[in-house]
Amino acid sequence: MKRVICCIIVILNLSTAAFYGQKGKPRLAMKGDTVKIDSLEYELLIFDPGFESWLVTRPSIDHFSKSYYEFKNRLYVTEWNNRYSQPSKYGAIYEDYLDYRPNIDYGLELNYRLYNYFQYFEETYRVTLIPGNK
Repeated sequence: MKRVICCIIVILNLSTAAFYGQKGKPRLAMKGDTVKIDSLEYELLIFDPGFESWLVTRPSIDHFSKSYYEFKNRLYVTEWNNRYSQPSKYGAIYEDYLDYRPNIDYGLELNYRLYNYFQYFEETYRVTLIPGNK
């Protein structure tokens, strides 16, 4: 294959029940691409070397609301996973299944980065994941 595509993996550690059993608003701490919410940890691993330099050219994290990023990410992830499950139709550039669950609060930072990765992917590989989205 001439192009090597990056991998996105959303890894969920621990159960969602632990998250929903907590009182009050969860605390958020960032370390690299790892978002920690109390005892839960969500990771967004992007293995595309051009993404970080591309991301600094994008609007700031507060350009859109968290709910906007979540909504768009649900659409993107659904289409990505659809294409992942049909490699004979869409090719092998969708290398990993994305385990993004709409009932989990991943936080603003992770949603921002995931949304922008989809933008980067569409621009870099000249594909449209969600028709009429621009």
